[in-house]
Amino acid sequence: MQRSVPSSDCTASSEPLAGSSPCEDVPPIQSGDEVVEWMHQHAVEYLRLQFTDLFGKVKQLVIHRDEAGAAFKGKVMFDGSSVTGYGGVDQSDLALHPDPTSFHVDTWHDSTYGTIASFFCDVRLPDGSRAQGCTRSMLKEVLQEAKELGYSYYIGVEGEFFLYPLSERGIPIVTPHDEGGYCDLFPQDRGENVRFELLQEMRKQGFQIEASHHEVAPGQHEINFRFGEALRAADRWQMFKLLTKRVANQHGLHATFMPKPMSGQNGNALHCNQSLQDDAKCNVFYDPQAPSKMSDIALYFIAGLLHHAKGMSAIANPVVNSYKRLMPGYEAPTHLTWSENNRSAMIRIPAARGKQTRIEYRTPDPTANPYLLFAVMLKSGLEGVKKREMPPKEASRDIHEAVNSTPYKWDAYPRDLFEALRHMEKDTIIQDIMGEQALNTYISVKEQEYNEYASQVHGWELNSYLRVY
Repeated sequence: MQRSVPSSDCTASSEPLAGSSPCEDVPPIQSGDEVVEWMHQHAVEYLRLQFTDLFGKVKQLVIHRDEAGAAFKGKVMFDGSSVTGYGGVDQSDLALHPDPTSFHVDTWHDSTYGTIASFFCDVRLPDGSRAQGCTRSMLKEVLQEAKELGYSYYIGVEGEFFLYPLSERGIPIVTPHDEGGYCDLFPQDRGENVRFELLQEMRKQGFQIEASHHEVAPGQHEINFRFGEALRAADRWQMFKLLTKRVANQHGLHATFMPKPMSGQNGNALHCNQSLQDDAKCNVFYDPQAPSKMSDIALYFIAGLLHHAKGMSAIANPVVNSYKRLMPGYEAPTHLTWSENNRSAMIRIPAARGKQTRIEYRTPDPTANPYLLFAVMLKSGLEGVKKREMPPKEASRDIHEAVNSTPYKWDAYPRDLFEALRHMEKDTIIQDIMGEQALNTYISVKEQEYNEYASQVHGWELNSYLRVY
């Protein structure tokens, strides 16, 4: 039976949401007219109109402030056929629609070109309808479904990345920047100055920082920032990746979010901590009367995530290299499991309760398109809530040890991208979110990527087989 949530645990997110200032010098903005007025008052010269392609890469058009009014009327167009996932030459005229609430000043630029500001944009057809490859719009549509059920969806992500030196020609040298380990200090941690400068830039952009530290692997770092409503969290994640690469480059380094850049070391994850709030801003995953303090809604949500985990694996882990991270021995999930305390499980429930009660989905990595990932996670969880199905018994033991020593009934997570794509094409939720054309494009491009990888002869094969056979 569904239990109620006491009013004492009702709270709004402490992360700035839509309409809040994304830069400390910019007041809360809700409309295009407010943006135009503020720009002229503060001599903003140029605008970056940023959008995300089907596979999560940020693109942009730069316009002068004189064209801002036209942009808010959907008059700034680009060639969609030149961006994979947005259609062919027969449907190439696409419009960028800036989200006024995402307006932010690019504080990392000097004044050589005047003040520069940016928006995150939705991509639409000339008639105003959603372009097939616009994953930001896909997320907004699923968020609307949640709103109609009385829920708002909140996400907190953990940002992991590696730093590598750059050659004189600006090419990454595949050697870790340092030999530090988990929470090490200088001199083992040689990336501290990069992190501090990155934290400063993030603060200027309105991020609320929770913690930063050296991660487990040599040259690996993590920065955690405060959770927020899912659309804003996805925008922030895209901004975070761009800032990280820019700051690292200024220090003569390359920042990579590649899931597994080194054999025998931990990889980069994108752990997604998620919760639902009702209209009264109560965290509906919390139930003080339940033995675990987790509500039935939270358990239903977990069941939905588990049910569609294989179907969304090619979105959560979208590149060939993703599956080299998902191996036993590195706290990375390999089976469809959940647990309150077990970090080897795919879904973990952190110890915090009350307003901080959340579900940590540990499978995704930073190559995922955040808009598409958040959309499929939410849609999957909501299906579990609608069906009121309970998840299987939680996995209390280390998954990797249990698999090797005792009989088990846990389904294995897809082992490679090819298998993940086969599950993706059969999942009705993915089909519903993406639409037939975008889904087919996604699968086709990723199949080509996998086939190119599979056709290559790798060094390991030569070392293992050349002299033996």
